[in-house]
Amino acid sequence: MAFARTRSVALVGVDGVIIEVQADIEPGLACFTLVGLPDKSLNEARDRVRAAVVNSGEEWPQRRLTVGLSPAAVPKSGSGFDLAMACAVLAACEGVDPGALADLLLIGELSLDGRVRPVRGVLPAVLAAADAGFRQVVVPERNAGEAALVPDVSVLGIRSLRQLLAVLRGEPIPDEPHDVGDSGVRDPLSTAHSGAMLSRHGQGLYRPRLDMADVSGQPEARRAVEICAAGGHNLFLLGPPGAGKTMLAERMPGILPALTPAEALEVTAVHSVAGALPAGEPLVTEAPFCAPHHSTTMPAVVGGGSGLPRPGAVSLAHRGVLFLDEAPEFSARVLDALRQPLESGTVTIARAAGTLTLPARFQLVLAANPCPCGRFSVRNQDCGCTPVMRHRYLSRISGPLMDRVDVRVTMNALTHRDLLSTGGAEDTITVAERVRRARQRAIERLRDTPWRTNAEVPGHELRSRFPMAAGALAPAEQDMERGMLTARGLDRVLRVAWTIADLRGGDRPDRDDVETALGLRTGVLRGRLPAGGWS
Repeated sequence: MAFARTRSVALVGVDGVIIEVQADIEPGLACFTLVGLPDKSLNEARDRVRAAVVNSGEEWPQRRLTVGLSPAAVPKSGSGFDLAMACAVLAACEGVDPGALADLLLIGELSLDGRVRPVRGVLPAVLAAADAGFRQVVVPERNAGEAALVPDVSVLGIRSLRQLLAVLRGEPIPDEPHDVGDSGVRDPLSTAHSGAMLSRHGQGLYRPRLDMADVSGQPEARRAVEICAAGGHNLFLLGPPGAGKTMLAERMPGILPALTPAEALEVTAVHSVAGALPAGEPLVTEAPFCAPHHSTTMPAVVGGGSGLPRPGAVSLAHRGVLFLDEAPEFSARVLDALRQPLESGTVTIARAAGTLTLPARFQLVLAANPCPCGRFSVRNQDCGCTPVMRHRYLSRISGPLMDRVDVRVTMNALTHRDLLSTGGAEDTITVAERVRRARQRAIERLRDTPWRTNAEVPGHELRSRFPMAAGALAPAEQDMERGMLTARGLDRVLRVAWTIADLRGGDRPDRDDVETALGLRTGVLRGRLPAGGWS
């Protein structure tokens, strides 16, 4: 009997679990048995590993071979165990010194000719390896940049099994050609997510540089977008086609602050698991922008798929913007599924294969036409929709979901004067600097708390720890007495008021800030909303 072990990582959501890959060779009829709760793709690994070993010039054992993945209770999926399985088999039949594998963690898919192909989720896998004490990992060459983001871990990127065996044996490393058919780390998403993302850039989820100066007119909507970016608030844009709703939403990530190093690793890990990292960009440093089509299914939005769930749009937009254009056209089930992640910043998915909690702290931007035909507006009455039709159309967005939206803006159709106007509109750099300063004020105020933006602070904490100016809450109290404002609505008004105060450099919100926040929540402006910048 011959026995050997190697180690790899199984992904459970965006968390990694160290897996011991054990190979046992015994006398008997030649067969290959795989145990340890593998899924279909792992069962197929038996043929891939055998072919890769033979085509790499190694001998395959002609005896009874059993490969076990431990712990068996952890569900395992994907092709990332191929490399560890091949090395365990070769070590068991004395083709490789088992001692050379003792401190290595192996991740990679093998093709039939022995090349090592990239896999999803390398970053969270290497993070788990580092937490478990591993200091050397072997990954596909195309995943090496992603793995190198983890500090204090030595990364060996290889192109083929032959190269790894040469390293382990201390032999000259053979040169292997690049696989011209390999598209890199950005693999197609699973069937459950197919077609879910609206590509804004050559890389899908990643946006080009868009300038706020491109947006004609709409000073109130521009300012509302700035407030939402500064405080992390959710936004609802209502207006006819061509008013600029989509343009503003697409430009919102550009005025958000860059991700901190910890946030960048967090976001990159989610995108790595989803197979959505662009080739050549191992680290996501800017706020992501995700815009699913209105026909997108529930699993594509909240996460899911066969077997263990995978991240959906709410997780891919983590620390960024989730934009739902034509929001009333989305399924009511999909829209209502956003309520829980909007409150908790996470999404919990239960499946027969297991329950996962994925990060989902995003800013929601909803956009909608004012009626089914889209032509209703104050300036343009060429609309055949009745008031009942308009009400029925907008009521597809449920009240509980709208109650979680902090800022609501009604946009009018642009006039020829708005379109022909040149100059005067602030660019993204100017607006982003104001947003950065406002965020910094909030961070300094919240430095002894677990929160970093005004939108995250619970209402009772705002009322008890951060008092406002005397009489500032009077307008909100009046609206509550009239039944125009709920308790949750009051909390959101307070958060927006603090953001407005941060933008103007105030120590705390005054009555005018509260009135402005109330106006932004109801869509009827009552306070100060400067169109030319904050003083």
